[in-house]
Amino acid sequence: MLALSIAWRQCRSLWSSGEIRVLLFALILAVTATTSVSFFTDRIKSSMQTQGNVLLGADLVVNSDHAIPAAYLSEAQRRQYQTTQALEFSSMVLKGDSSELAEIKAVETGFPLRGHLTISKQSTTTANAEPSSATIPARGTVWMEPRLAQKLALKIGDEVSVGESQFTLAALVLQEPSRGGDMFSIAPRLFMNSADVPATGLVQFGSRVKYQLLVAANNEGAEVNQAMEDYAEWLKPQLARGERVDDIRSARPEMRNALNKAQQFLGIASMVGVILAMVAMLLASIPYVQKSLDAYALMRCFGATKKLITQILLFQTLLLALVGSVIGCVLGFAAQYGLAILAGRLFLETLPAPGWLPVLLGLVTGFATLLTVVWPQLMRLRAVPALRILRQDLEGNVRSNGIVFLPALLVLAGLVFWHAGDIKLAGIVFAALVALVVVAGFLAYAGMRIVQSFSVQSLSLQTGGVIKLGLMGLRRRPILTIAQVVCLSMGLMAILLLAFVRNDLLKNWQTSLPADAPNRFVINIQADQIPGINALLTSHAIQHADIFPMVRARLISVNGKPLNVEQYKDDRAKRLAEREFNLSWAAQMQADNELVAGQWWQAEDAGKQLLSLEQGLAETLNLKVGDKLTYDVAGTPLDLTITSLRKVEWNSMHVNFFAVTPPKVLDNYAANYLTSFHLPAGKEEALNQLVRKFPNLTIINVSAVMEQLQSLLSKMSYAIEFVFGFSLLAGLAVLYAALMATREERVRESTLMRVLGASRKQVVLAMLVEFLCIGILASIVANIFTNVAAYYLATLVLDMEYQFNAWLSVQALLATIVLVPFSAWLVARNQFNQPPRALLQSV
Repeated sequence: MLALSIAWRQCRSLWSSGEIRVLLFALILAVTATTSVSFFTDRIKSSMQTQGNVLLGADLVVNSDHAIPAAYLSEAQRRQYQTTQALEFSSMVLKGDSSELAEIKAVETGFPLRGHLTISKQSTTTANAEPSSATIPARGTVWMEPRLAQKLALKIGDEVSVGESQFTLAALVLQEPSRGGDMFSIAPRLFMNSADVPATGLVQFGSRVKYQLLVAANNEGAEVNQAMEDYAEWLKPQLARGERVDDIRSARPEMRNALNKAQQFLGIASMVGVILAMVAMLLASIPYVQKSLDAYALMRCFGATKKLITQILLFQTLLLALVGSVIGCVLGFAAQYGLAILAGRLFLETLPAPGWLPVLLGLVTGFATLLTVVWPQLMRLRAVPALRILRQDLEGNVRSNGIVFLPALLVLAGLVFWHAGDIKLAGIVFAALVALVVVAGFLAYAGMRIVQSFSVQSLSLQTGGVIKLGLMGLRRRPILTIAQVVCLSMGLMAILLLAFVRNDLLKNWQTSLPADAPNRFVINIQADQIPGINALLTSHAIQHADIFPMVRARLISVNGKPLNVEQYKDDRAKRLAEREFNLSWAAQMQADNELVAGQWWQAEDAGKQLLSLEQGLAETLNLKVGDKLTYDVAGTPLDLTITSLRKVEWNSMHVNFFAVTPPKVLDNYAANYLTSFHLPAGKEEALNQLVRKFPNLTIINVSAVMEQLQSLLSKMSYAIEFVFGFSLLAGLAVLYAALMATREERVRESTLMRVLGASRKQVVLAMLVEFLCIGILASIVANIFTNVAAYYLATLVLDMEYQFNAWLSVQALLATIVLVPFSAWLVARNQFNQPPRALLQSV
């Protein structure tokens, strides 16, 4: 109790003098950054784990790109499970002269088996909202999401056209249990009765349709899981290519994958803030310890043992860790609501309340970081001799080497691994951070030397005395200067890179497209419709590309060996190997294709079983010229030999294919067709005529998709910037901690300057010059790294031309020129108000 009482008094004393404020602030920042991300991702995970069946709309769903085998339904019914089926596909919806793309969901009685559709039977979405249990749209009616109704200016009771049929809008769907968030909804949803699908004429050969069999057990609790496991075990050996089983544990795999990536990215982003906060803690511990040396030397004079002092220090550290961690958890809980607003709807319409696990993570983060970073410094207090009361130069014999910081590095590595969730990714992140620190440190050192050289050679004491004094401060504290530059540049770089990605890359891509680049794609074209489509487009003076054929096929073997999807380690390679390919044919290679290997065929090769592959696909699947591939086309094997590889300019927005054969190779197979064209402004009526004449067509508005993508990218980047904001705050905390660490030294310097005749204004200006240089150096380092990373993203990842953003760099420079010196002045302003006599008495 004595040790605890003294520890508490010491904390209060150091708080009133400001010694531990920055330490506590850095700790709170680290915990807040960690818990805010953890709370957010925990809410989404909790929903997917506890309400997985609601996300599916059932206890188990069989998804397929072809009709569900009757045996699957018969077996479920034999086991007395509840069943229903659904179809999902895209189609145009027409109202008068307006048309919009919608995601159609055709459902049977009983949908959904789990959860409820929430609908409104009034034109206003807030009126008469009610859960719709075990009911679906009646024959001849549809339900749709409010945004689709708004686009078409529809009210309840209005008529709409879907395919070849007319329907009445009967309700607005406010919430669908089996629907993902904004990330998974390119077009708004429309519900219809599955019995109405044949009359629409929308599901034809070659149409892209997802078939679903929904199954639910009549049991409850663990019995449901067991029942579904038994059924899944029976299903798995029966599954064919293109069929997948999703149960409660694997509910919405696309959402789980996106969540895992988001959790990793947001977690690593928050780790940048944690790392900088740990640096701030380390710097803040210097004045914290220095101020306490005399107090603990006095305790030694009064007979305090090393054991008692160790207990006092331990209680002091634990008190700080407890207070900082609790406040950080509270702020993290509040901050996660910001993340939920910015990014929550990307995953789910509604999020459950957060759990307690993030609080535990926050407490562990707080205690571990503070103990490992600060404790080595506190050992100096444990060893302080009583003789220091008479001799201020004595601090005790404590060996100072890098080993004392090993626990802090281990904690940091553990936190990186925790957020990355993968050893390889954690290693890459850790190595990248080390490389960033080393290179940024080198650039900061080089810049500091250049500035110092400039100050020595170019300024005289008469003309630039204040500036020279400020620049000399960089020389007196080179290690601290480099640390401040590195930390500030890390936080600034994170913000700049996200601003570049969100604004510049997408805009540059859009502006790089030719003015007449295709902005509409038309799919699901049947062979007998080609002449009519060509004639209609020509009549409206719309220049259009050729109409290309395609035949759906699956790759089943390579060089006579059955294709084993599991042999590919890369997830993208597995998806490409499993998916259906669109085979097409062409006599001449398209202008936006470039031959990179092999030979293109001649006219006499028509009908020969040859194949040209896109270069990226071939590399992903480890295929090369000369390989023999076997495709399954509607149950018939087709052998093709790779004779060339092509580089495709996908950015041209023209129709292109991964796999192309010579003419006449695919003549015996039923084909579907697609095309693209540029629709000039003001000619939207041509599209409405096209859809009315050929209702089975699906027209994809590239501009609308790009707007959706830009909106999605903005939401994601705002959420990430929200997290990276902790990094910028932590960088400022490092600046503040460095000022506090050198406060005594700066007081002595300002005292000497004032005694020698310098005015208060000159002392302030000298310090502002020093931190102005630090801000400029940090901005230069951040801009260099940002533009290098942006160049990599643009040229190697997104395959587009890189354009330097001078205005963004200028904005960063101006922000740091103002922000950094102002922050330094806020911290040190009090010391400049004291007269020289008071300063001499204090030192």
